[in-house]
Amino acid sequence: MEKELKYEAAIAELQTIVRKMENDELDIDQMAEQLKRAQQLIKLCKDKLTKTDTEIKKILTEN
Repeated sequence: MEKELKYEAAIAELQTIVRKMENDELDIDQMAEQLKRAQQLIKLCKDKLTKTDTEIKKILTEN
């Protein structure tokens, strides 16, 4: 099982994928693969942000 990425690492990987796409550094096969990876990274980041937001709200309502 892949070790879970930290948010910052996921964002950095997303930025790399975007840069490669913008600079036409990917062939069509790589682009499809990288797009799938980008979707996974976006979901991971959204999930982490949602979880953190929920935790913060819980902490604030407890005090």
